[in-house]
Amino acid sequence: MSAPNKSYDPVEVEALKPEKIERMRDEALAAFAAAGDLEALAAAKVAHAGGASPLALANREIGALPPHAKAEAGKRVGQARGAVNKALAARQAELEAERDARVLVEEAVDVTLPYDRVPGGARHPLTTLSERIEDIFTAMGYEVAEGPEVESEWLNFDALNIAADHPARGEHDTFFVQGREADQDSGVVLRTHTSPVQVRSLLDREPPVYVICPGRVYRTDDLDATHTPVFHQVELLAVDEGLTMADLKGTLDHMVQALFGGEGMKTRLRPNFFPFTEPSAEMDMVCYVCRGESVGNPDRPCRTCSSEGWIELGGCGMVNPKVLVACGVDPAKYSGFAFGFGIERMLMFRHNVEDMRDMVEGDVRFTRPFGMEI
Repeated sequence: MSAPNKSYDPVEVEALKPEKIERMRDEALAAFAAAGDLEALAAAKVAHAGGASPLALANREIGALPPHAKAEAGKRVGQARGAVNKALAARQAELEAERDARVLVEEAVDVTLPYDRVPGGARHPLTTLSERIEDIFTAMGYEVAEGPEVESEWLNFDALNIAADHPARGEHDTFFVQGREADQDSGVVLRTHTSPVQVRSLLDREPPVYVICPGRVYRTDDLDATHTPVFHQVELLAVDEGLTMADLKGTLDHMVQALFGGEGMKTRLRPNFFPFTEPSAEMDMVCYVCRGESVGNPDRPCRTCSSEGWIELGGCGMVNPKVLVACGVDPAKYSGFAFGFGIERMLMFRHNVEDMRDMVEGDVRFTRPFGMEI
């Protein structure tokens, strides 16, 4: 670079000649226009707008000019560099817009396509069925009641008129919770049914009482295709003035119609004995597959009910007056009915589940077909 020289003619400086500046500008604009992508534009930017570009080198030559010549040369170079920078910014914005539009097309994701990376989950069918049963009875005005799974013997047995020598109170049927001293009975058990919730409901409420009591219960059964030591029950209790077996029968008919659908579903009551109800009955429902048409019809056998036309569902009856007295309810003024059944057994009926172990092993291949019904 030459030193300032007042007598030096600026026209003689090759890099600052007007035609040279115009050519540098036009070459830069042409390079930017020819860039097909952002990578090519970045290379053109270095070549034509970087620190070693022709225009940048020409700008350095201005310092060697006499003072009276710098203004005109600076204006000429500045206008050219401004045009180059403006063209660069415009082309970059254009290429970025093209890139974004292309990415939206090339990398688009169809969210409606089935996915296979993470398998879909499912609610456990026992939960779904339990909630459906609750919905049926809450629509009838019943209240869902809950209680602890660790209960006192009085609530689990005595208040329900189950005598001290009853077989159900033996260790072969009941899980006892050990007390602090090994040789002393704690009087605490894992509840064998949800009936203690009915007792608690009568103790906590003034009649009339209409409650449904779903929950987990425990029995000392071995796990096999039809038994499990931990299972689920749902029991219903209604205590009011003037309730009869006719009210119980109508409630049972409505339940099986709501759970198994429509016309022809009905129940029957067979006499039985339970300490906490009097009179007591076993409840059967008409077979939901053959609707009783397989009885005496060898041409249409039914595997579900073994061509008997009825399926045993659970126990029921009018609340024993002794239970009402134990709960502080006057049996001369109030009567009530109750029934209960296992939810696992109901699930086996409704969905043709053959092995109860499938319900407790946590295999997603069992739960997933039931879906996410809420």
